[in-house]
Amino acid sequence: MSKNIIVGLSGGVDSAVTAWLLKEQGFNVTGLFMKNWEDDDDDEYCSSRQDLIDSVSVAEKIGIDIQVVNFAQEYKEKVFSLFIDGIEKGITPNPDILCNSEIKFNAFLDHALKLGADKIATGHYANVNEINGKYQLSKGDDGTKDQSYFLYRLNQAQLSKSLFPLGKILKSTVRNIAKENGLHNHDRKDSTGICFIGERPFSEFIAKYITKNTGHIVDTENNIIGEHNGINFYTIGQRQGLKIGGSKNGNGQPWFVIDKDFKENKLIVGQGHQNPLLLSDGLIATDMHWISQDTPKVNWVYSAKTRYRQSDSPCEIDSIKNNACTVMFGQKQWAITPGQSVVIYESNVCLGGGFIKNATNL
Repeated sequence: MSKNIIVGLSGGVDSAVTAWLLKEQGFNVTGLFMKNWEDDDDDEYCSSRQDLIDSVSVAEKIGIDIQVVNFAQEYKEKVFSLFIDGIEKGITPNPDILCNSEIKFNAFLDHALKLGADKIATGHYANVNEINGKYQLSKGDDGTKDQSYFLYRLNQAQLSKSLFPLGKILKSTVRNIAKENGLHNHDRKDSTGICFIGERPFSEFIAKYITKNTGHIVDTENNIIGEHNGINFYTIGQRQGLKIGGSKNGNGQPWFVIDKDFKENKLIVGQGHQNPLLLSDGLIATDMHWISQDTPKVNWVYSAKTRYRQSDSPCEIDSIKNNACTVMFGQKQWAITPGQSVVIYESNVCLGGGFIKNATNL
């Protein structure tokens, strides 16, 4: 049994209970707080100081040592720069996925191993199993909190050194464990939003790094109905922040972003959540990553999701060629968004996925 475990402490209840459980199981546990973002440290939305205070408090309560490591430079080079590059190209990347593969299970893992750790542990709701010498990533038992979607780019080496003690526990149980054992953050609100942006207003934050290029918002018949702040700041399916109301030149239904016309610098919108222009039969994804290193079968029924807060939908892989993949769904999918990830499952096992290039139709 691995004895030396380094737990990534974030200040939240999940990582706190992760450390407590491992200590109770007899492991030699050390906490490690990762500082991944240094810009805007004095910003009203920045919580890194409080996160560190909460992490130290948890470590003291549990009775473990805690260290602090700064990965801000690695984060900026391997996550943030790619995020900004994607936004400038007009796609919508998910930096939390890159943060896991490049920082938490790469830079952090390497650092922990150098400190003498046998394995690392995090508060993710997911499970790892070794079967016939290969490691599988599967969904967390709490279906409302499963985070395997964010972990699909982990490889065999990373999974072999990772523990997810919360994989078989409900979130409500995690909070109860924290409360019963006097962990002060037992009722701390879960963090939301993009990892380095946190609770900051997205457009306001991104505007510091990308030049605004205002233009027209048009409907599907090219009627001008508003002005946008730069089409890079919007994503397919977006409803909030358009500032054109629900009835302007329309039927009273809310407007959603349908497409982006980069040549004319126009943001194209349509009305109704189930607008046919928001629905697609499938997608093409690139930079595919398969966790087991085995390529899935073509024309075999799997399930997949194209965003985190989404139910799995039956699908088939039509083709895999040159590290690109065509995925077709049994029912039309809403607002498939370039830059986001499609993650493919067989039952509860996460097979892997890739970055969405574009939606496609039969």
